Amino acid sequence: MIDLSSARLSRRGFLILGTVSASALILPPFLTAEATAANRYQPFSSRLSLTINGRQRQLDVDTRTTLLDTLRENLGLTGTKKGCDHGQCGACTVIVDDQRINSCLTLAVMHEGASITTIEGLGTPDALHPLQAAFIKHDGYQCGYCTPGQICSAVAVMKEIKAGVPSHASSSLIDAPTFEPREIRERISGNICRCGAYPNIIDAITEVAEASA
Repeated sequence: MIDLSSARLSRRGFLILGTVSASALILPPFLTAEATAANRYQPFSSRLSLTINGRQRQLDVDTRTTLLDTLRENLGLTGTKKGCDHGQCGACTVIVDDQRINSCLTLAVMHEGASITTIEGLGTPDALHPLQAAFIKHDGYQCGYCTPGQICSAVAVMKEIKAGVPSHASSSLIDAPTFEPREIRERISGNICRCGAYPNIIDAITEVAEASA
C-alpha cells in the first residue's frame, strides 16, 4: 500500500493524477462502443421453402428467427399466439409434419421443406373444423388467447391416439392409448389455460374424438 503521507504530491501533481485516473475510467466504454460498432455482427438471411396451411411459401428470413415470429411477423398468421415465449404455456402450438410443437422454441430455418398447419389452416368461419365447432358448443374458452394452441394440440392428440402413439403418462394412467378423458387430459397438459376452462376443453375434445373413432 502506498503511504500517501510520504508521497508529498504537489497540488499540480495531485490534479494531474486525478485527471489521468478519471480518464482511465471514462474512456474504455467509448472505445468499446466504437469497436463494437465497427465490428457489429451482420445478420445472415436464408431462403426458406415451407408449405403453410397447404400453400407453398418462399421466404427470406434471418437465421435467428423463431418459427413463431416467422408465422406472425413474416406471414401475418397471428392466430398462433406468443404467450410465455419459453415453451411452457403451449399458446404457440402448431402442427409440423403431423406433429405438434411449440413454435417459440424452434428456428424457422430448421423446418426447410416442412408442412406446417396453424389455426388458420384448420377451418374458416363458414366451414369450422369439428374441434373449433366443439369448442364453441362447449364454451371451451374464456379470453380465447390459448384456444388456437389448444385446438392445434387437440388435432394432433387425436391422431396420436388413433396411431397408438404412447404418451408420457405415468404408470397410474391407461397403458394403451384411448379417448378417455384422463388420457386426453394428460396429453394436453402442456397447453395452459389461465382462465381455467379445462373441463369444457376436455368435453369438446372427447366429443369430437368419440365421433371420429
